Amino acid sequence: MSVKASAAEGVQRSASSLSAKQHRELAQRLTAFLSHYGHLCDSYIIEFFTEDLWHTLPNTWQSVLQDLTYPQIADLLLDATCGERRYPSVWPLSLLAFRSTAHALAFPRECRQQRRMAASTKPAEFLENQSQSCLLGHMFRKHVKPKKQHEIRKLGTLVKQLCDQTDCSRVVDVGSGQGHLTRFLSFGLRLSVTAIEADHTLVAMASKFDGQLLWALEKEKQKKSCSSLHAVSQFSPRHVVGWVNPNASWEAFIKQLNTATCVYEGPPTPFRPSKKRPQSSEHQGCSHVVQTSCCGSTDSDTRSLDFDFTSQHKSSKNESQDESSAGECCSCVQPVCHKCAHPEENSQRGIPDFVLTGLHACGDLSVTLLRHFVNCPHVRGITSVSCCYMKITTKENPAPPGQVECPTPPTLCQELLPSEFGYPMSSWVQGLPGHQLSYKAREGACHAVEDYVRRLREESELLRTHCYRAMLETFIRDARPDLRREGIQTIRKAHLLPFTEYARLGLPRVGLPPGLPLDPRRVEAMLKQQGRVVAYFSLVLLMAPVVETLVLLDRMIYLQENGVNSQLVPLFDPNFSPRNFVLVALKSHG
Repeated sequence: MSVKASAAEGVQRSASSLSAKQHRELAQRLTAFLSHYGHLCDSYIIEFFTEDLWHTLPNTWQSVLQDLTYPQIADLLLDATCGERRYPSVWPLSLLAFRSTAHALAFPRECRQQRRMAASTKPAEFLENQSQSCLLGHMFRKHVKPKKQHEIRKLGTLVKQLCDQTDCSRVVDVGSGQGHLTRFLSFGLRLSVTAIEADHTLVAMASKFDGQLLWALEKEKQKKSCSSLHAVSQFSPRHVVGWVNPNASWEAFIKQLNTATCVYEGPPTPFRPSKKRPQSSEHQGCSHVVQTSCCGSTDSDTRSLDFDFTSQHKSSKNESQDESSAGECCSCVQPVCHKCAHPEENSQRGIPDFVLTGLHACGDLSVTLLRHFVNCPHVRGITSVSCCYMKITTKENPAPPGQVECPTPPTLCQELLPSEFGYPMSSWVQGLPGHQLSYKAREGACHAVEDYVRRLREESELLRTHCYRAMLETFIRDARPDLRREGIQTIRKAHLLPFTEYARLGLPRVGLPPGLPLDPRRVEAMLKQQGRVVAYFSLVLLMAPVVETLVLLDRMIYLQENGVNSQLVPLFDPNFSPRNFVLVALKSHG
């Protein structure tokens, strides 16, 4: 069953307009292209001098690229929508073909109705106030940065439309962080939401912010005597502390959501702003947070709870019933404690259907959600926004740097499935020659192309940082040949420093003395090649959307292989939110 047009109204869905056969053919062209130019995707810009990357390019490319101004690089290479290109010299056909093919193979990153921003780098909703979206209620903007405001409003609306299409009012938000999307879905759109997040600190913050919003609603109710506010607090989200194991079955995932126990966060504190401590009580002490292990096993005191709903949760269709009960719930500043609910009533009910969502779920987490969507009969729909492609597992790189590992000893992990890698997911892509994507290629796919284009057009001083780091790498290897691509972390305002000062700050971070002698003539010669560094990095960056397209296309083909159609929607403004694609799919009931 395909997603109706209303679920993504007004956006371009070129990826979804292709047939299954065309998707497979596109995957073939992508792997062939990436195989041919893999040396660009796999190169590290910090090795520009140590590996002499400039001279790995064809001589004809070097001659035309080295003299380009930064705005010309933006217009002639990176901007796929640039209408009128004026070339300062005749370009070789191989370079023109490379650029055109890269743009043609990548999925469009802008919505059809999205206007291009010139003076502003933010969507129209922030033109009146650059920090506050005029399209999002003020209660949902607190503690939320503009980028996240834009994302939760757009994705939340899409999730609600998907829920309406599937006649399903229950949502599971995976990797929920501080719960910004969760609050909008529950309090704003009146959906019953379970949020699961591995970081206990983030869950505690989410619960705190929920309470602050409830307190604001209570204050609003008293101020306006508005009865419609009574029902809103019925949709307090439920927070679960838990790590979603990519190697666990969907049954283990459901068990993880079902089996939970309350967590008490030390001395009870009120959610409303106050310096006074409330009187002690079990209800006031409950932080509305539940905790599970990586695969749903808990200690012997755990009570089985229906994963989304206590007696306070009601669907929007029934919210007009028992208004006195709704008002009673709203009058509580604290969310209802699940330990004080009635688990014996909930445990008698079957597992309800729900919609899965993940906003920038990292690495294999997005892959895991797609597999649960395919395999679990209770998951009716999914909206998946990915990030951190470099943390995806592959056969060649089964344990990439930064991958989140199971916090629980392996003996406690139950119902594990045989290891399945995050890429490729589909049998089709797995069978294509040259489908492999290196860690560096996947890391490059996370870069913000639009932001770099903006820097080029502004001729920003920030552009010199790549050159600085590549220069520093040469001096590091001169002193210590065994050190390769060592991380030095960000040096604050590096682009405003002379290179000698940058080196003085950076060398100690790799264990070298800050006063390491630097040959002034070499420094000067490398600084003169900054334009080449920028041009080369722009070629690499041109490949980023192509790699991202292959990763996301592989997931669409995986869904097709399992009998599910999907749509890939460029939902967010890419100038504002670089990882802007959302993969949307739903299953027919039964």
